[in-house]
Amino acid sequence: MQLLSVSLYDRIQMRSWTFDKILIANRGEIACRVIKTCKKMGIKTVAVHSDVDSSAVHVKMADEAVCVGPAPTNKSYLNMDAIMNAIKQTGAQAVHPGYGFLSENKEFAKRLAAEGVSFIGPDTHAIQAMGDKIESKLIAKAAKVNTIPGYDGVVKDAEEAVKIAGEIGYPVMIKASAGGGGKGMRIAWNDEETREGFRFSSQEAASSFGDDRLLIEKFIDNPRHIEIQVLADKHGNALWLNERECSIQRRNQKVVEEAPSTFLDPDTRRAMGEQAVSLAKAVKYSSAGTVEFLVDSKKNFYFLEMNTRLQVEHPITECITGLDLVQQMIRIAMGYKLQHKQSDIPINGWAIESRVYAEDPYKSFGLPSIGRLSQYQEPLDLHNVRVDSGIEEGSDISIYYDPMISKLVTYGKTREEALKKMEEALDNYVIRGVTHNIPLLREIIVHPRFVSGDISTKFLPEVYPDGFKGHMLTAGERRELLATAAALYVAAQLRSQKFLGDLRVSVVPAESRQWELCVELDKGLHMLGVSRSGNNYTVEIDGEKVEVSGEWNLASALLPLTINGKHRTLQCLLRTAAGEITLQYLGTSFKLRVLSKLAASLSKHMPEKVPEDTSSILRSPMPGSVVAVSVKPGDNVAEGQEICVIEAMKMQNSMTAAKAAKVKSVHCKAGDTVGEGDLLVELE
Repeated sequence: MQLLSVSLYDRIQMRSWTFDKILIANRGEIACRVIKTCKKMGIKTVAVHSDVDSSAVHVKMADEAVCVGPAPTNKSYLNMDAIMNAIKQTGAQAVHPGYGFLSENKEFAKRLAAEGVSFIGPDTHAIQAMGDKIESKLIAKAAKVNTIPGYDGVVKDAEEAVKIAGEIGYPVMIKASAGGGGKGMRIAWNDEETREGFRFSSQEAASSFGDDRLLIEKFIDNPRHIEIQVLADKHGNALWLNERECSIQRRNQKVVEEAPSTFLDPDTRRAMGEQAVSLAKAVKYSSAGTVEFLVDSKKNFYFLEMNTRLQVEHPITECITGLDLVQQMIRIAMGYKLQHKQSDIPINGWAIESRVYAEDPYKSFGLPSIGRLSQYQEPLDLHNVRVDSGIEEGSDISIYYDPMISKLVTYGKTREEALKKMEEALDNYVIRGVTHNIPLLREIIVHPRFVSGDISTKFLPEVYPDGFKGHMLTAGERRELLATAAALYVAAQLRSQKFLGDLRVSVVPAESRQWELCVELDKGLHMLGVSRSGNNYTVEIDGEKVEVSGEWNLASALLPLTINGKHRTLQCLLRTAAGEITLQYLGTSFKLRVLSKLAASLSKHMPEKVPEDTSSILRSPMPGSVVAVSVKPGDNVAEGQEICVIEAMKMQNSMTAAKAAKVKSVHCKAGDTVGEGDLLVELE
């Protein structure tokens, strides 16, 4: 699956009217995405990078690369002086900012304009007007765009926040005026949560955007998050490119998106699109932009914010319209009129995007994970699959940047077709070396509520009220998993007896055809009988027979099998001589142990490891930095009291006491860098 192709004639024409060289003021997958379109258009590219990104994929893809500082973002990707120097050094005529970093920074756009360098995005007036949530709301009201009730000024302190929240009525949303991407946002249901939300939101806003101003508005309970893609030129023309459904979120950050939405009818779609265009015209917008709305159960919609940049989830719009949005942004920056009319914009098929993160989905639906990708294989051999990534095998996922691995996009003529393709793509996606969120993504797309389109921004906490636990096996799936583990164990045993296809020792007795095994799963023991005929295995479990067949290539990362006539793709993540096997099955990793009948009878004599008492210790659930420590040795703490705050990927997380106790010792201080599992505080 590719974007609308660029013909040879178009390329020749592009060379006559476009830029010669563009600098991409970003990193990772979005920098790679921009470079790909530039290459199609015959434009040379310049990458900027921090010192830890010197071997990154976007650096290798670009024609030139310039180091702009050390790893911390404020010293590199947010370092305007260094980026301006890179522009002068390379002679770049234009800058594409991607998303995040300086993409919505009006000062950066002003500095570029002063140097005669084109900013591939809107002008500074639109950035300022839409980047300030308070001002944007006032402009939206004037443009007759539906808005959420709330306070239209800047909140001075926590006590004023409590007063305003009381006047609006709980629940309220506290959010950064200059923010986006879910950072600097908190929902408060009472006065205490308002005070705490004000503190965390202002700190996150200052850290992420250099602006700690906050606003408060009514929180629309149980809404959908639906956004409209707009495209406008410098000649007063503007289009809406249909909607994207972005309701599946955790911590106000999107996880799965799709286009179009299952919820909108043509009239509502048109009304939202026309209001989005009205807002764009009100600020004389020129470029690609996104107007975000909250939509309630009665299809009433309210303006949330406008992102004056290319959106993370833009690929699904490209899939259903055939437009290359990066190419359109470059054309608009050169001053050309839009090539299309509103009637030209189609909805062709259905596209779904899963954001693949280096995160542990079992911790708050995704706390960051770091490490090196020891093995990495994208499912690009599948038809109608697109992967936007900026990493490769051997790449490091560090604490300094967003933990996104890629955006996995599937396309189909129907939603059902796109969903089935996403299942297949997730099963065939090989990621080793870091914890990832594929188990959560796969569970979301097969959940009956998601499949039926019954979703809201509360989907994850409603479906998993006690947190995500992985795939819950049915009786039939459990038998499939046990049978696969047993067949894999036997296949490995048989392979170890051979050398270059022959038996290692000529006097080895004839190959066995039947085995009695014991398989342990979730502390349950299962006796299995296994028989083999070529590459086909018949496994008997509790009187039921399971047929498992495949090529059994034990060196491959993927294990394509046919189980009782159904095609399944599993992954063997671990296999040891002691019979331990970890299989990724239906997206979730399962730990099993396969033993011979004799070994199983002896294993009961082995001592078991006593689990650690976690109620008296506090360990860091993720890698990050310590922002604040609220206790000292000797202090008495109540259950649920904040002990310290850890920041990871610009998000602050409050660590609390699991019980009422006295603090025995503190093992961290503000400013420390901690790893996952590091001891922070001990309680008596």
